[in-house]
Amino acid sequence: MAKGDRGTTTRGRQTTARPRRSGAAGAAEPELVQLLTPDGERVEKVTGPDGTEYTVDFTDEEYRGLYRDLVMVRKLDAEATALQRQGELGIWASLLGQEAAQVGSGRALRTQDMAFPTYREHGVLYCRGIDPIMPLGLFRGVDQGGWDPNEFKFGTYTIVIGAQTLHATGYAMGITMDGKTGGDDGEAVIAYFGDGATSQGDVNEAFVWAGVFNAPMVFFCQNNQYAISEPLERQTRIPLYRRADGFGFPGIRVDGNDVLATYAVTRAALDNARHGQGPTLIEAYTYRMGAHTTSDDPTRYRIASEVEAWQAKDPIARVRAFVEKQQIADADFFAEIDEEARREAVRLRERVLAMPDPEPVTLFDHVYANGSPLLDSQREQFSRYMESFEGSAH
Repeated sequence: MAKGDRGTTTRGRQTTARPRRSGAAGAAEPELVQLLTPDGERVEKVTGPDGTEYTVDFTDEEYRGLYRDLVMVRKLDAEATALQRQGELGIWASLLGQEAAQVGSGRALRTQDMAFPTYREHGVLYCRGIDPIMPLGLFRGVDQGGWDPNEFKFGTYTIVIGAQTLHATGYAMGITMDGKTGGDDGEAVIAYFGDGATSQGDVNEAFVWAGVFNAPMVFFCQNNQYAISEPLERQTRIPLYRRADGFGFPGIRVDGNDVLATYAVTRAALDNARHGQGPTLIEAYTYRMGAHTTSDDPTRYRIASEVEAWQAKDPIARVRAFVEKQQIADADFFAEIDEEARREAVRLRERVLAMPDPEPVTLFDHVYANGSPLLDSQREQFSRYMESFEGSAH
C-alpha cells in the first residue's frame, strides 16, 4: 500500500466498472475503469467486466513523479504550440487533455516493451526517455524527426493514420516466433492510435492478424471524441472497446483522464500479452482540449460548453487535488515543478531556434542503410543542379 493513502480517500472500497449517472437528466456516463475521480478521490480497486481487479500501489514519491510528468509534458506541448503559432514550426499536433492517457500508459511499459506511436504521443515519448527536441526537428522541417527505435523501444512518429498498428502487429508476431513471451520477463508491444483510426482498414486488419496469431499486443486507442472534426457518434454505433469482441480478444474502457487507472489497465494488458495471453484493446476515454493540429479550428465543429464540461475532468487538476488531500506535496513542491517546467520550456525553445537548416543534399543520407548505385547517381545529379545556382541571383 502506498504511504500516501490516508485521510479522506475512499481506499478500502471496491467498485465494479459500470455506467455512472450525471447531469440534470440523469444521463448515464460511459462504463469505464476509474481509480481517481475528477475531485481527486481515490478508489482502492475496480473490478472490470471480466473480473480483473485494477489497482495501483504507489509510494508518495511515485505519486509526485506522476504529477511532475503530467505538468512537464503539458508545458513542453504548450511551448511547441506557441512555436508553431510564431512560425517556428510548420505544424504541431497537441496532446492537451490527453496527458494522463499517455503518461499512465507510458509508465506502465517495461524496458523491453516496444511502442508504436502516431504523431501525437509526446507524453509516451517523454516517458521512454527520448529528448523532447527530437520530434520538433520533424515539424520544423530540418530533419526526419528520427531516433533509434531499438535504443528507446519506441518507433518513429507515423503520419499515415493507422499504419503503425500493422507494423506493431508484425513486430509482435516476431516476438512470439523468437520465443520472447510466456513469462514475467517476456516482451509486449503497444500500438497507439485515435478513435478516427478505428475506421481505417489497416487497424482492422491489424486486429484480425493479432487475434488469429495471438500476438502479444496492446491496442491503445485514445478516444478523444473527434476524428479531426467528426464526433464519435458519426464513427461508431457501439463503444469502441467492444469492437474487440468481433476479433476474438478482450476490450476494456478506461477513464483516459485518470493517470492511475490508465496505468493499472495498461499494465495488466501488457502483462497478459507478455505471458502469451494475446492482444487487448484499451479504449482510453478522454478529450482533445485543443485543435486536432495547429491547422485546425475546433470552434467550427464543437461548442464551448462541451469543452468546459471536460475541463472539469482535467487530468492534472485531479492528481493535484489528490496529493494535496493526502498531504503528499505542499505549495513549495508545486511551485518547484512549475518553475522546472518553465525552465525546460525555455530551453526547448532556445534549442529549436538554434536548429541549423540542413544542406539540401542531405536528403539522400538515410534513404538506404548501405546506399545504392541509383541513389548515388541521383545524389550526384542533384548536387550538380544545386551547384548551377552558385553565383547567380537565385
